[in-house]
Amino acid sequence: MAADKGKVLLAYSGGLDTSVILAWLIEQGYETLAYIADVGQEEDFEAIREKALAVGASKVFVEDLKEEFVKEQIFPAIQANAIYESVYLLGTSLARPVIARKQIEIAEREGCQYVSHGCTGKGNDQVRFELAYYALKSDIEVIAPWRLPVFFNRFAGRSALLDFAAEKGIHVAQTKAKPWSTDENLFHISYEAGILEDPNITPPKEMWKLTVDPEDAPNTPERITITFEKGIPVKVVNHNDGHEVTEAVELFTYLNTVARRNGVGRIDIVESRFIGVKSRGCYETPGGTILRTAHKDLEGLTLDGQLRATRDQNITIPYSRALYNGQYFSPECEFLSKSIAFTQTNVTGEVKVKLYKGNTVIEGRVARGPGALLYDMQESSMDEQGGYNPEDANGFIKIHSIRLKKWTASDM
Repeated sequence: MAADKGKVLLAYSGGLDTSVILAWLIEQGYETLAYIADVGQEEDFEAIREKALAVGASKVFVEDLKEEFVKEQIFPAIQANAIYESVYLLGTSLARPVIARKQIEIAEREGCQYVSHGCTGKGNDQVRFELAYYALKSDIEVIAPWRLPVFFNRFAGRSALLDFAAEKGIHVAQTKAKPWSTDENLFHISYEAGILEDPNITPPKEMWKLTVDPEDAPNTPERITITFEKGIPVKVVNHNDGHEVTEAVELFTYLNTVARRNGVGRIDIVESRFIGVKSRGCYETPGGTILRTAHKDLEGLTLDGQLRATRDQNITIPYSRALYNGQYFSPECEFLSKSIAFTQTNVTGEVKVKLYKGNTVIEGRVARGPGALLYDMQESSMDEQGGYNPEDANGFIKIHSIRLKKWTASDM
């Protein structure tokens, strides 16, 4: 069919869904360009580029976004201790803003009237991508195949997609025997769908791609020290072999390496999607798990308690929710992002970490700079006064007991 409907830039992964969508868009009469975002996933990008061209893409763009992903998304999330529903470290959510931003940039440059993606009509990613698209270019038009009856009625399930791919000669890694889908970037990999939709089925051992099974991890602990400056990791030293890294992407990649071989970072959860349904997902977040654990520990030493409590309730929770819900380019998320840096002014120092069979164990910490003033060993000691007068606690307790005495009396 002639490409008479205009130009569309498809966010292309080389996987089953986007390969089928690429062929389908061309079939529908669109000139289709493919955009591949390198956010650290372990892929052969040249092979994906060749595959897109073979399917029929008129142009293919491969963009290395790892540095901005680490510096603009991962590290601020670590500073904020970002987490969703107390367990999910937001690996998929974090990558979407940088991917969408570059997609819009290329679409504008190439004169595309449309952008497209392979997100399902039941998931969060459709919201994340499209809210970003509209925030960055209000007049862009979006083709979301999984919300179009002409598409989802034709491809009612993954078996239909696999059959179409086979018919078109499109090679895909997914098979009917292993039907779960994955999304990978430098921060994590996610697994969902297929057999995982039964929340009581234990994931098969061979599913986990990044981390060694904790039971099979080395019997010797691996010890590292992470240095933070204002909440940002700036150096990692491995005490087992003396290896040291400082550059941002290299540092995070190295933390992934040591975490993976020690079985760190696996979770299996059921979460509440933004669109209102429950979803079972399995995740591996190796380096991110180490960094969050170490960062939280250093904050205990260097961050004022009231500031920390205020940040936890008024920045960490809403910031995490905004990331999860695709509201990164909203005014409230911009406000929260700018607030994170202030809370991290004194979060500078080193944290000693032991990695052992899936566990991240803190073995010590040292504060540097103004944050070191908060902890006074003599003042905290139970063996000496350290300038603290115990009699001062009398008035403190009496004042705080006033309202409690009244409340208790009214309840009797």
